[in-house]
Amino acid sequence: MTQSLDEDIAAIARIGAVPTILEAVSELTGLGFVAIARVTADSWHCCSVLDKLNFGLQIGGELDVTTTLCEEVRDNNAAIIIDSVRDSERYCNHHTPRIYGFQSYFSIPLYRPSGEYFGTLCGLDPQKAELTNKTTRNTLMLFAELISRQLESEVVLGEAQAALSDEVKTAKMREQFIAMLGHDIRTPLSTIMNGTEILRLQAPPSLRPLLDIMQRSSQRIGALIDDVTDFTRGRMGGGISLNLRHESQLEKPLQQAIAELRSVYPEREIIEELPGGVALLCDAARLVQLLSNLLKNAIVHGSGAAPVYVRVRQSNGMFEMSVTNSGAPIPAEIQAQLFKPFWQSSSGGGSGGLGLGLFIASEIAVSHGGVLEVASSDTATTFTYRSRTAEFVERRVLTR
Repeated sequence: MTQSLDEDIAAIARIGAVPTILEAVSELTGLGFVAIARVTADSWHCCSVLDKLNFGLQIGGELDVTTTLCEEVRDNNAAIIIDSVRDSERYCNHHTPRIYGFQSYFSIPLYRPSGEYFGTLCGLDPQKAELTNKTTRNTLMLFAELISRQLESEVVLGEAQAALSDEVKTAKMREQFIAMLGHDIRTPLSTIMNGTEILRLQAPPSLRPLLDIMQRSSQRIGALIDDVTDFTRGRMGGGISLNLRHESQLEKPLQQAIAELRSVYPEREIIEELPGGVALLCDAARLVQLLSNLLKNAIVHGSGAAPVYVRVRQSNGMFEMSVTNSGAPIPAEIQAQLFKPFWQSSSGGGSGGLGLGLFIASEIAVSHGGVLEVASSDTATTFTYRSRTAEFVERRVLTR
C-alpha cells in the first residue's frame, strides 16, 4: 500500500524516541545535521531533523533525490558511511559532497513493516569524523533498526486502534438496537397481557390454567425486556436510573417481593429476618428488584434441601441486605465473573434467563453508592448489599 507523505511524516512524529535518537546520533558522531528522510524513486523529503548547521531544511522539506546519496542507498539497499570525502577514492569527486559541502556522512536504510523501503537515517557535517569504526557503525545501524521497528509498532498500534474503534461502534449500535427492540416489543406485549387478563375474567374454569400459563409467560417476557433495558442503559453510559425517596418502612415492599417469589417457588422455604421501620433514602422499586434478582439466583442455584435466608440490618450508619443459600461453594475464579453481563454458570441449573440478574443487581448497588459482594464457603453462599443510610446518601445526592 502506498503511504502518503503526510502519513509518513505523522508516523515518524508519533515515535516519541525520534528526537532523542537524533540527538544521541549527533553526540555520538559529532555531526551537526541528522535527519530521517522518506526516499522514493523520484523524491526525497525530510520527516524529522536535528539541524545544528543551519542547513535550513525543515520537516516536509524536499531535496532533488538525484543530488543525494540516499538515492544510491535506496538503489543498492545498503548503507553508505564516509569518514572523510577528501580521503575517499569513491566519493572524493562525487557531485553530492560538492553540492552540500560535507566531508563526513552516513545514510542507513529504514524499512516499513512490510519490508518495503521507507527511507534513511542520515547525517552529515563539513568536518570529517570517525564513523566507520566498529562501535560507531554498529550503533548507527542499531538506531536505524530501532526506528524501523518503531514504524512497525506504529502500524500494529494503528490497526489495533482502528479495530477497537470499529468494535466500540458496533457494540454501541448493537446496544442501541437492543434498547429499541425492547421498546418495540413492550407495546404488543402489554396488549397481550391486558387481553389475557380480560379473558381470565370471562373464560370458563377449564381455560384458567392455560390463561395462567400465558400470563406467567408474558410476565417473564416483560422481565427479560426490563433486564435488557437496564443493561443497555448501564452500558451506554446512562447507568441504572433511580427515583430516590425517603422510605420509612422499606421492609414492606421487600416483604412483598419475598411473598411473590414464595408463590412462584412454593416448594422452597424462604426465611426472612427484616426489622420494622427500616428507613433509607433510596429507590425502593430498584432495591426490590435487587432483592428479587438475588433471591431468584439463590433459589435456582442453591440447594433445595435447605432454606434461603433474607436478612436486613441497619447499624452504625450502614444499611445491609443479604441473601444466603446452601449448596456447593462458588470457586474464586467464578466469583470474579458473577457480576459480568450475560455470564452464566456452565455447571447446569440455569434459570433460562439472559445472565443479567446479578449484573443488574450490582449496577443498582453502584447507583445507590453501595456495593454488592459475594462470599462462598462449603456451608453457604451469601450475597450482601451494603450502603450508607439516609443521612449520608442525602448529602451525597445534594453534592453531585
